[in-house]
Amino acid sequence: MNPPPASGARARLDAIVKAYDVRGIVGDGLTEDVVEALGAGFVDEVGAAGGRIVVGHDMRDSSPGFAAAFSRGASRRGADVVAIGLCSTDESYFASGSVNAPAAMFTASHNPAAYNGIKFSRAGAQGISLDTGLAAIRDRAGDYLDDGIAEVAEPGRIEQADVLADYAAYLRSLVDLSGIRPLKLVIDAGNGMGGLTVPAVLGTAAGLPALPLEIVPLYFELDGTFPNHEANPLDPANLVDLQRAVVEHGADLGLAFDGDADRCFVVDEQGGAVDPSAVAAIVGLREIARVRALGEERPTVLHNLITSQYVPESIEAAGAIAVRTRVGHSLIKDRMKETGAVFGGEHSAHYYFRDFWSADNGMLAAMHVLAEFGSHAEPLSQLAARFTPYALSGEINSTVADVPSAYTRIVEAFTGRAEFDEFDGLTVTGITAGDEPFWWFNVRPSNTEPLLRLNVEGEDAATMTSIRDEVLALIRS
Repeated sequence: MNPPPASGARARLDAIVKAYDVRGIVGDGLTEDVVEALGAGFVDEVGAAGGRIVVGHDMRDSSPGFAAAFSRGASRRGADVVAIGLCSTDESYFASGSVNAPAAMFTASHNPAAYNGIKFSRAGAQGISLDTGLAAIRDRAGDYLDDGIAEVAEPGRIEQADVLADYAAYLRSLVDLSGIRPLKLVIDAGNGMGGLTVPAVLGTAAGLPALPLEIVPLYFELDGTFPNHEANPLDPANLVDLQRAVVEHGADLGLAFDGDADRCFVVDEQGGAVDPSAVAAIVGLREIARVRALGEERPTVLHNLITSQYVPESIEAAGAIAVRTRVGHSLIKDRMKETGAVFGGEHSAHYYFRDFWSADNGMLAAMHVLAEFGSHAEPLSQLAARFTPYALSGEINSTVADVPSAYTRIVEAFTGRAEFDEFDGLTVTGITAGDEPFWWFNVRPSNTEPLLRLNVEGEDAATMTSIRDEVLALIRS
């Protein structure tokens, strides 16, 4: 088949290369010839010719074929490929970090079955965004689609490797769960990669000793068609089965992983969702205490600007430095490296660890929650309440054709009673006096859709609800 013309190649790539990764509908822009060209462009951009790269994939039907096509393109440009097969995204980060090699992970994370994509890492699990190499990979791939991939004199080899046992052992070395009280938990893998990693890390499938955990599995069968529900726990509709099962089984808590198992959501014994900001505070305080005991006087912890105000409050009260960041996983990985932060937390349940090459790891966050909860006798609902003193709206999306006009309406309505900043989207913070309850909200446009995303927090539920409703009326008018 003749390569498409330059304009066609560029258009295909522009449609699927996003700010932080590649994402698209299989067969519509995202095809094996495109993926092979991206593999070649990736090797050129990260300078992997004569070295090695890691390639892994999730359980989607198209993922093995895409991983093979990418590996072909990479080997043609001189890179040896370590194909680790089925894995979670954080397992691919482990492989990248432990052997200090660039990596590509084939997954569309929480997106529906029709989608697939690629998450790229430089050596040491360092993130790649549009501004730090992804645009160059896209442009190189466009040239290869136009002109064909020029094979080097000594193409690389492709070899298979299984890193699951090493990954599981490494996580066990970071968080010791052997001494916690016995816990019963329901885990919903959503037919995603948690079905592979949970039995290895929290069970005995990787040959590790049994932990004091009784696990009730939900949807552990790897199935990229997602026959039970979408593997997107951020949508409350996809937590319903887990919430019901926790109550029915009398479990102590529940965990839900997204499709590529790099994010973890927590449910308490009553079936209530634990806010990711509470998880960020719990894990952040544990990491602060750990490194301070080792002599690090003022560790740094990152939080994005949409987490609860309680997160920086608790970080600073523990004697650490709280650093506010924009939203976005590649950006936060970069900031983790720049600041030397021990931990970073996002409202979307991405949690980043210095001891995990500053990459995000949902399983590691879950283990910290189990360790903290398992050292106390109180139910999780009580523990979580202590870390959720304020009222949060959660993220609310609105279709907006004219974002600047919506911003103008908001600024006009809140001028004189709030302060504004545009660090990431528009953050509006109430000017309060005396005993007035505090509040703030943030509106951010989506990178890929005509949406405005709203997050609101108030000192109490009534304040949050009042501000939320007022802002939504302005956005949607």
